[in-house]
Amino acid sequence: MLTYDVKIWSIRKRPDRAAAYQLRWRVGAQPFSKSYKLKAQADGRRSELMAALRNREQFDTETGLPASEVLAAQSPTWLAHAREYVAMKWPNASAKHRASIADALATVTPRLVKDNRGAPAPRVLRAALYSWAFRLVLDQDGELVARVDAEEAPEPIVAALDWIGRKSVDISALNTPAVVRSALDALARKMDGTAAADNTVNRKVPVFSNCLRYAVELERLPSLPLAKVDWTPPETDDEIDFRYVPGPALARKLIDAVGAQGDRGRHLKAFFGCIYYAATRPGEAVTLRASDFTLPEEGWGQVVLSSSSARVGSGWTDSGESYDSRGLKKRARRATREVPIPPVLVRLIRDHIKEFGTAEDGRLFRAVRSGGLLSKEYGDIWKAAREAVLTEREAKTPLAEVPYGLRAACVSLWLESGVSPAEVARRAGHSIAVLFRFYAKAIRRNQHHANQQIERALAEADDQ
Repeated sequence: MLTYDVKIWSIRKRPDRAAAYQLRWRVGAQPFSKSYKLKAQADGRRSELMAALRNREQFDTETGLPASEVLAAQSPTWLAHAREYVAMKWPNASAKHRASIADALATVTPRLVKDNRGAPAPRVLRAALYSWAFRLVLDQDGELVARVDAEEAPEPIVAALDWIGRKSVDISALNTPAVVRSALDALARKMDGTAAADNTVNRKVPVFSNCLRYAVELERLPSLPLAKVDWTPPETDDEIDFRYVPGPALARKLIDAVGAQGDRGRHLKAFFGCIYYAATRPGEAVTLRASDFTLPEEGWGQVVLSSSSARVGSGWTDSGESYDSRGLKKRARRATREVPIPPVLVRLIRDHIKEFGTAEDGRLFRAVRSGGLLSKEYGDIWKAAREAVLTEREAKTPLAEVPYGLRAACVSLWLESGVSPAEVARRAGHSIAVLFRFYAKAIRRNQHHANQQIERALAEADDQ
């Protein structure tokens, strides 16, 4: 029990004792005392207790100690806490997010040490943390445990984890602003000491923050220590640069150029068509099946999106496969998204099914050997199509640099065609807030078009 009812007395000298100087204090109704050989020792300890009292810190009635000292005595190391955090997050996290958590923690943990004497090579320590301490596997009993606890690790990995286990600071050390700042600075740097990309920093900092929040939840920290540090993550400009978003004519040329890249190009032409004409994410297009489409003989059709697939490595998935199949981004696992598709995409899908059929599970698009379609494979085809269509000067710019650019081109086309932002957001699987953040310029152009329509309507009313 914690209380503010504390009284600390002056040092009492007892000449007949070996430890002659006695410090006495009371917490609630419980008396406490401790004796010292030297008066300076007793005075120093009394000053510590008085400082806690002046800082309005509560004392523990069972131990007689200030709350901060009780917390420190019970505090696990940062490494132990980080491993607990990984175990808590793992079951409900996507494979990609699991890898992202391990990446952030493997970046910050080597900085949160008492000293660097005898430290292993940085790359060995990172591998030990990322692939062995912060990666979970099923043991022989079917329980999720850290990989290092289930498999025999190489000797350098074992030595690196032994070192970090001994050197890791207590979680209570994160109450010190200088320690927190050191951790944040580590997240802002690459292993070679150069500045990390802004997006990388903004991806890693929330993991560190959430790990600290978990410490507050477990009462290992009294409050979130980030508020004590004047440190601001780098600002990123999320708004799309429309100078490098292909228009309808260029998008069509690029998709046609994909189809001209041999058998694989013809197989992937409809894949890129889905990204441009239906605003699918590449990971969503990878999982599309023939049954997801309504393909009428004439007019508009429809595609129902229900899943997404990302290649993250077999060590991070529950299935042991290199792909992680999940629900739609930022949606409930069983949520779907219905997107009307124009006749040009209806024809592309019909032609694709007629020429290539489907995989055994109904998937439209697959790798050369019928497995999951690899991002490298469709990325290489896109690169070849881009080189075939763009001028040498254009090819040196970010114009249509990655396949995802087709999705941005589709959303921009919808907005500039006068489709309401709410409907665009629904079709693209965005929130309204994200749409306004990324596509502000296109929305402003759409609003200008809407204003002209309103003005014409008002003018017609005045003429009547």
